[in-house]
Amino acid sequence: MRTRMGWRRFLRLRIVAGTVLILAASISLGAHVGSPDVYFEGEAGPYHLYVSVIVPQVIPGIAEIQVRSSSKDVEKIEIVPMRLTGAGSNFPPTPDVAERSTEDSQFFTGRLWLMEHGALKVRVTAEGSKGKGELAVPVPAFAQRTFPMEKSLGGLLFFLMAFLAVGMVFIAGAAAREGNLEPGEAPSPSRARRARVVMAITAVVVVGIIYLGKSWWGVEARNYDRSVSYFKPPIAETSLENGNRLVIRAKGQDPEWSENVKMEEVIPDHNHLMHLFLISTPGMEQMFHLHPERRDGGVFVDELPNVPAGHYEVFADVVDKNGFPWTLVGQADLPAINGPQLAGDDSVWSGPALTAMTGGAGSASAPLADGGKLVWERGSGPLLANTALTLKFKIEDKDGQPAKDGEPYMGMAGHAEIVSSDLSVFAHIHPAGSVSMAALGLANSGGMSAVEGGMPSGMMMSAAAQKLEPEVTFPYGFPKAGEYRIFVQIKRAGQVETGVFDAHVQ
Repeated sequence: MRTRMGWRRFLRLRIVAGTVLILAASISLGAHVGSPDVYFEGEAGPYHLYVSVIVPQVIPGIAEIQVRSSSKDVEKIEIVPMRLTGAGSNFPPTPDVAERSTEDSQFFTGRLWLMEHGALKVRVTAEGSKGKGELAVPVPAFAQRTFPMEKSLGGLLFFLMAFLAVGMVFIAGAAAREGNLEPGEAPSPSRARRARVVMAITAVVVVGIIYLGKSWWGVEARNYDRSVSYFKPPIAETSLENGNRLVIRAKGQDPEWSENVKMEEVIPDHNHLMHLFLISTPGMEQMFHLHPERRDGGVFVDELPNVPAGHYEVFADVVDKNGFPWTLVGQADLPAINGPQLAGDDSVWSGPALTAMTGGAGSASAPLADGGKLVWERGSGPLLANTALTLKFKIEDKDGQPAKDGEPYMGMAGHAEIVSSDLSVFAHIHPAGSVSMAALGLANSGGMSAVEGGMPSGMMMSAAAQKLEPEVTFPYGFPKAGEYRIFVQIKRAGQVETGVFDAHVQ
């Protein structure tokens, strides 16, 4: 559904243009470890849109924007990047017009420069027969990896530099030796001596300029490397107190992270300051979705329920005060724990170890605790990496009928956690997509005053006011091929239930 930009060509163009050094980066982070691209489905006024933002691997860099309308009455799509919060969120540049596909009139594509690291948003404006509508998609922009310069390109640039440097020395010498001479007049010995002195001085100056340029280049490279380090996954340092009290402290892999991102200032994301996931390894037979409480000093604490002894991977989602989502990662070796019963939004799942679903066709089903099941409507083709998808799950009761007792789970129809077998990908997604609900609220309201419990005003669903359909969908795109485990979480009759699916992605 998309083609990625040729980054080597992009790097060449930046160098030829004489712009600042761009060293690329690539540990994928944002709110999702290893899953940097953004997928969102929502309403732009009267139009229902599916928006994909393929984030660049360098900043500044070009993001690919894809917009699909659910109806044929959208005639024009405009896109523009902005800051998520602050002054930049109120003064957008001139928007770009997305190009309409000649093969699919409901599909639009465009490219946008993302010039800054941090919490950004892409504002999408749709125009058509029903008038104009607008939505904003939060986009975490960050450097992802560092590429060395190609040897061939480096050799060419070195040759050109040497050619120009030697040329400057000889031009300066010729000017000193032969300047102001009459036609046919030979330079005097004094002029020749002066030319040699001028050439020596010019050579020293040229070498000095080259040295300063190299030093500047090195500073820019180091600064970019530091930005890569800054956006690496923060560490969740864990310890166990009083038998079952798990303590989580955040620590950035880059020292500046801990200075700038304060756990005391993180904001609620669909009703909780932290979403903690404990996943047993290597088989992922256990998954806990918990919500620790914040204590003084930005420390988070959770009273663990009954937990089998084992090794657990730790993923902890938080959103900083600027709307940038982070996933803290860590490990915990836990003994067998006898703790209190789960309550509220906390949940646990246990089952068989990860297996691969290689068939790629038809539906897969997962049992639920009350005898019902989730049915994944996968379609007829294989799952493909780097392709925008809609993951659709139907909810059936124990009699095989569409479930009628669905309730909102933390204000939404469902949650899903997607984890790769090698643990390089972790994504906590929702029916609106892969965006943080708190960031989505900031993107479309401009301030926390219009955000309720970490969700945009009007999006919070209540069991009394909203009857849920017996299905839940998630916009997403798998970032790479491999084996995945998908935890789908819903709420029925007051109980959180989890259905688990294993998938092979090509």
